[in-house]
Amino acid sequence: MLRFYDRLTDSFATVAAWLFVVTGLMLIYEVIARYVFISPTIWAEELSRFILIWATFLAAAALLRNRQHIRITIVTDKLPALLRRGLEIFSMGAVAILSFVIVWHGSGIAYQSFERGRTAGTLLDLPMWWIEASIPLGFLLLGLQALIETFRLLKGEPLPATVSVDH
Repeated sequence: MLRFYDRLTDSFATVAAWLFVVTGLMLIYEVIARYVFISPTIWAEELSRFILIWATFLAAAALLRNRQHIRITIVTDKLPALLRRGLEIFSMGAVAILSFVIVWHGSGIAYQSFERGRTAGTLLDLPMWWIEASIPLGFLLLGLQALIETFRLLKGEPLPATVSVDH
């Protein structure tokens, strides 16, 4: 089951990476259309913002599993392994709790937008729930990943390696 979820989050991260590429291509097209052909689009900038939001939330769980979110480890790296493991378990629990609170509230917001027919109020006038749905889905994936990481830590799997950046 854990490997299935790892593959699922990797798949979402791959989709997110491609969404970032698509966004870059859309913005390059917009710059060329605007400054070379003096004919800007009405869709590229707005759509790229929405795609970036989706890409960010789809990648969050894979980033957590690989410990690629921003972490400050100047103190924790000097702690004994048992205490570091305890802090990792605590932080994963906190991430899970916060994620599920966001899922609960974010789902309500997205559903309200769907019910009321709320739109972005821009030229494209996209339904807001399309954008807002990325938040509960992304945090659901993140919360589940945090629970899985907690389970792995409790099971005794090795602590994640710390990436050091030398300047």
